[in-house]
Amino acid sequence: MEQNLAKMIDHTQLKPDTPKDKITQICEEAKENNFASVCVNPHWVSYCAELLDGTDVKVCTVIGFPLGATTKETKAFETKQAIEKGATEVDMVINIGELKSGNKELVQQDIEAVVREAEGKAIVKVIIETSLLSEDEKVAACELAKAAGADFVKTSTGFSGGGATVEDISLMRKTVGPDLGVKASGGVRDYEGAKAMIEAGATRIGASSGIAIVNGEQGTSDY
Repeated sequence: MEQNLAKMIDHTQLKPDTPKDKITQICEEAKENNFASVCVNPHWVSYCAELLDGTDVKVCTVIGFPLGATTKETKAFETKQAIEKGATEVDMVINIGELKSGNKELVQQDIEAVVREAEGKAIVKVIIETSLLSEDEKVAACELAKAAGADFVKTSTGFSGGGATVEDISLMRKTVGPDLGVKASGGVRDYEGAKAMIEAGATRIGASSGIAIVNGEQGTSDY
């Protein structure tokens, strides 16, 4: 197993029908494989924080998920509560409809609301949902995330029909430069796929197939 690769993986389980025993399982797998984090829905944050206490594995959760269409005040509150319950990484979804309407100021303010709440307490990754955006919109979303002070840009929720592509990762890396993280999520199921994303500029991989990836096997699902 490649430890460096393992530390780039957010071991993810975001399906709405995920039972508690599956959450327990991914936490145990994350500890055994030394993954960067587990990425779970907000309800499970405190449980994961308890299970992972004393380990290097972070608890990551999602904000405004999966549509990004809640208000900035709601996203800020979600962030505050998630951090209080033990999250140290938050993956927020931008307001996609407003981006497509050309309302860049509102999109940036939406991200800033989460960044302010997380400042000094949690890493903020901004999900731009690449499958719904044109190339110009992808660039704009990345520029807004950077201007808002986010730590990462991320491709996808996994719930809008498309996931990460090498082309999108390359574009996102080119847009944000070397200092921001880039997270590839959705559709990364094996070692070769993960390697291709990293070579294109990804510094984090979001996948439910983390064990298959580090063991050079073929995974079966995104999340």
